[in-house]
Amino acid sequence: MTNEMLAQYANYALASAALVITVAMLCFALYLAQAVPVRERVEAETRAGAKVPAGVGAGTAKGEEPPSPVVAETPARARKAAGIAGSLSWLGALLLLVSFACRGFAVERFPLGNLFEFSVAGAFFAMATFSVVGLRRDVRWLGVFVTAFVVLLLMVASTAWYVEADEVVPSLKSYWLPIHVTVATLSVGIFVVGAIISALYLMSDRGVGGERFWRKLPPAAALEKLSYSLHIIGFPLWTFTLIAGAIWAREAWGAYWNWDPKEVWTFVIWTVYAAYLHARATKNTSRRTANWIAIAGFACIVINYTVVNFYFIGQHSYAQ
Repeated sequence: MTNEMLAQYANYALASAALVITVAMLCFALYLAQAVPVRERVEAETRAGAKVPAGVGAGTAKGEEPPSPVVAETPARARKAAGIAGSLSWLGALLLLVSFACRGFAVERFPLGNLFEFSVAGAFFAMATFSVVGLRRDVRWLGVFVTAFVVLLLMVASTAWYVEADEVVPSLKSYWLPIHVTVATLSVGIFVVGAIISALYLMSDRGVGGERFWRKLPPAAALEKLSYSLHIIGFPLWTFTLIAGAIWAREAWGAYWNWDPKEVWTFVIWTVYAAYLHARATKNTSRRTANWIAIAGFACIVINYTVVNFYFIGQHSYAQ
């Protein structure tokens, strides 16, 4: 099989992934539209004197007995749609992984040498994060938001950021490429899901868009806790990204720190997320303020991989 064929298969797998995840998004939307509000079910159970399992509203752990059917449950059609969407989410993540692997075999290197390849990997890690969290918690309410973001990312990556499969500059031909950049994409994938939940928390806490809609999601406090759980995983990974990048810079360019725009923004992102974790642990800082800082951290990630990539000339300019 030629490299050209492998590159073509990578594109086919990517297009298939985008289609599958789009269908998953529509199924999640159908589920959310017809779902019985989570908070109403819990409140009705409490009024009826039924025992509500720990974690209901934040997601019932796998294997836990569901609450007693005191009130009408979500229609079977909506539950079926959510089940299909969950399966399609896994399939979409698998197709993204296939696209990533085929691209790598086509170029005979680790396929993280430009923004297009980074976006495909980031989309995979975002879908994988959502799907893995779904094994432990009921996060069907989250599916439409994550899949919508991933579909948008894949559309932009496939059009505005697409580049033909090719070799990379000599400085990228290092064993640090799969280590440094893979951890970076993993942390970004986790931050994507965390940022979405933080945004939902901020809107839910204010009741933006109608009270009944937000009652279909877990309580604001549960949303905030789940977001924090993801950020506390992503932050050490980004810390490793920063350190590994400095070590690689020393090998490639002779110095640990060169004030390259990408280096600076990587540190800015680390600082903002460190500020979020500090604010989250400070009693005098409100949860809303802390989550606004988390949103600012994600905004810095977006700036780093778009504005900085295209408009700031530096040693990472090849990553466009």
